[in-house]
Amino acid sequence: MAFFATLLILLALIGAPLFTVLASVALLASYTEGISPDILIIEMNRLTTSPNMVALPLFILAGVIMANGGAPKRLVAFYRANFGFLPGGIAVVTLISCAFFTMFSGASGVTILALGGLLYPILKNEGYPQNFSLGLLTTSGSLGLLFPPSLAIIIYSIVAKVSIEDMFYAGLVPGLILILMLSIYSAFISRKNKVKRHAYVFSEALSTCKHCFFDLLLPFGLVLGIFGGFVSLTEAAAVTAAYLLFIETIIYKTFSLKKQGLALLTEASLLFGSLIIILLIALGLTNLLIDAQIPTRLLDFFDQFIDNKIQFLILLNIFLLLVGALMDIFSALLVVVPLLLPLAVRYDISLIHLGIIFIANLEIGYSTPPIGINLFIASQRFKKPVHVLFKSTIPFLLIMLIWLLGITYIPELSLWWQ
Repeated sequence: MAFFATLLILLALIGAPLFTVLASVALLASYTEGISPDILIIEMNRLTTSPNMVALPLFILAGVIMANGGAPKRLVAFYRANFGFLPGGIAVVTLISCAFFTMFSGASGVTILALGGLLYPILKNEGYPQNFSLGLLTTSGSLGLLFPPSLAIIIYSIVAKVSIEDMFYAGLVPGLILILMLSIYSAFISRKNKVKRHAYVFSEALSTCKHCFFDLLLPFGLVLGIFGGFVSLTEAAAVTAAYLLFIETIIYKTFSLKKQGLALLTEASLLFGSLIIILLIALGLTNLLIDAQIPTRLLDFFDQFIDNKIQFLILLNIFLLLVGALMDIFSALLVVVPLLLPLAVRYDISLIHLGIIFIANLEIGYSTPPIGINLFIASQRFKKPVHVLFKSTIPFLLIMLIWLLGITYIPELSLWWQ
């Protein structure tokens, strides 16, 4: 048994598809514990029949439409015209644009690929240091994970059985604080390197606002629709995809549905297919671990070393940072969250607060070796070695760690609305 476990670890390290490794672990665990592997199929079916699961492919389709349409250029032009006059203006534009894009695409890799090539030359031409520009774009790819309609928040809510609307509320203040902290750092770098500030031109700002008007309506309409109780999450996802398709094909005419419609559906299907197969396998493995009483054993183990809530939160962050550096966010949500839920209850931690801590840690893990996906996607996009990109992200990661400590030990930042 030890031989097979070692073999699976080696396969994971050399790059075997994650879902095959998780599936093998699940089968190995079922054999070891004497549990029928039929439970894997049962849990897969339970996930696919969840009413909120329909929202995932629709939001993924919306992200694909945004990435292939003219939204990236329109948004950058709008933010540049309206915020470029601020200290560190173009860097702030990068932060806001990437956060906006990740909100809907749900994947930091898509954000880096869609906006990286557009923003990197702009940052360099403005006079920002290369390392700062690379670090900014690499870490900014995950900034939107705490804002609605983040796929990470939706999946956490399904797994933890908490209100999706409550989780959306909880992510707003922590997400805005992080953007503010990174904006202050960007302003400092801008002043240090004497980056020229753009003059505010009202006519240009008004022109970009008119051109970007329909893009800017989307987040306001989405928040109003969900939080106002006018639409369910699935209905909001359907409206978002249909709205983006309408404005890109009819209003802005950035692509032809007849010529590119099939390609868009194919890309969205491939993205959702790769996500759902990981989710299905991971959920089956998770419930197998629960049936094997792994959470209870973890609880007993932690009780030997932890005396209070503060100690638990310290170990929780260390553990989640390691998880974020080794697993993709969706697998981590399905495999790890159910194991932590009883521990959070034991130490009187709100499951809403736990979700924000969890996603924040994984947000940092996106840019942390050895598996940090942002590093590898940015390496491919900017043609730079991974170690160069990691070095460039260090100042941003330090700021994010300070932010993580704040939202961990000040739960009111996540529970402000209660």
